[in-house]
Amino acid sequence: MNSNRPVTHDNQSLGPGALVISLDLELHWGVRDIFGPESPKAANIAAARKVIPELLSLFDDFGISATWATVGFLFAQNLSELETYKPRVRPQYSDTSLDPYREDTGLSEPDDPLHFAPGLIEAIKQYPTQEIGTHTLSHYYCLAQGQTKETFAADLDCALEIAMKRGIKIQSIVFPRNQHNPAYDDILISRGILSYRGNQKHPAYNIRGWHKAPHKRLFRLLDSYADLSGPYLSSWDRLMTPTGLFNISASLYLRPYTAKLSFCENLRISRVNQAMEKAAQQRKILHLWWHPCDFGAYSKENLDGLGQILRGFKKCSEEYGMASLNMAGVAKTALALTKNDFRDTKSENTDSGGNDYVHFENTRSD
Repeated sequence: MNSNRPVTHDNQSLGPGALVISLDLELHWGVRDIFGPESPKAANIAAARKVIPELLSLFDDFGISATWATVGFLFAQNLSELETYKPRVRPQYSDTSLDPYREDTGLSEPDDPLHFAPGLIEAIKQYPTQEIGTHTLSHYYCLAQGQTKETFAADLDCALEIAMKRGIKIQSIVFPRNQHNPAYDDILISRGILSYRGNQKHPAYNIRGWHKAPHKRLFRLLDSYADLSGPYLSSWDRLMTPTGLFNISASLYLRPYTAKLSFCENLRISRVNQAMEKAAQQRKILHLWWHPCDFGAYSKENLDGLGQILRGFKKCSEEYGMASLNMAGVAKTALALTKNDFRDTKSENTDSGGNDYVHFENTRSD
C-alpha cells in the first residue's frame, strides 16, 4: 500500500470553493544564508515591515482570512528572550551557512527590525480572521544534512512555547524552503498541528534534485504568467494524509511585480484570477502564497495587483459562494466534512490564533 497516497472518502460531500492565502513571515532569518543584513537586498526586507499593515488593511477590506507562517525567533521581545527560547539540542548542519545560531543580532525590535518583530506579530493578532502559524523557530531545514528528528522536535516545541506566551495557539505550519519531511509528521500531530502547505506537484516545483536548474527556474517564471503547469487545485476529499495531517498544497506562488516584465502584468494577474474562478466553479481550493518581503520593492504595484486579485475573489464569492479560509480553517472544515458535520447556516468560529472555519449544508448538486 502506498503510504503517501492521500486518504479519500468516496461518500464525502464537496466543500465550498475556497481561496487560501499563506505568507512566509521570516524577515532576515529566511535569507541569512544568502545575504547579510548589510546587503542592498536587505532593503526589501526592511520595506516589508511597512507593507504588512497595508496587507492587513487590504485583507480586512475584502474579508480575507490568511495564514502568516512566522519564524519563532521573531516573537522575541529582546535578545534575552531570544536566548531563553533557544533549544538545548540544535541541528548540526553539514552546511554551516544554514546555522541560525551563528547569526549576530541586535538587542530588540527598534534596534534590529530585521531579526525581531513582536510589534508586527501583535498587529496581525489584532485581526481575528488572520491565523498566525509557524515557520519553525529558527527557519529549520527539515531535509538538510546534520539535523535529526530530535532537533526538529526541540525547535518546534520552542516555537510553540514562545507563541503561546503571546496567547497564540499554533495549528498550521509552513516548512522553510518547503522542506516537508514525512518522518516528522507524528511530531506535528502530537503537538496539535492540523495542517501544512505541501508543494506543487509539477516536477519543476520538486525541491529534491535539480530544483535550481536553469530550465526549471525558467519554467517556474513563465508559469507565473501563462498556465503551463495547471492551477493545481486541491479537492476537499484529498486533503487528509494517512497520518491525519491536512496537506493544503500550494497552487500558485504570487510572483512579485517586475519592472522588466511590466508589459506582462495583466497576464500575471489573469493567471491567478482564472485559476480562482475555476476553483470557485469546481468547489475546490486555490492556495496562493508569497513572502511579505516580495512586496518590498514596487510596493504600490504589488498591492495594486493584489487588489485586482482580491476583486476577482469578491466576484467569485458573489457568483459561486467562494469562501476565504486560512489554513487552520480549511483543516477544520475538511474535518467537519469527513464527519458529515453539516449545518444549514454558514458561520465563522475564531480563536486567539484567528482560525476560522465554515459549516454549511451541502445542497448543491453540481
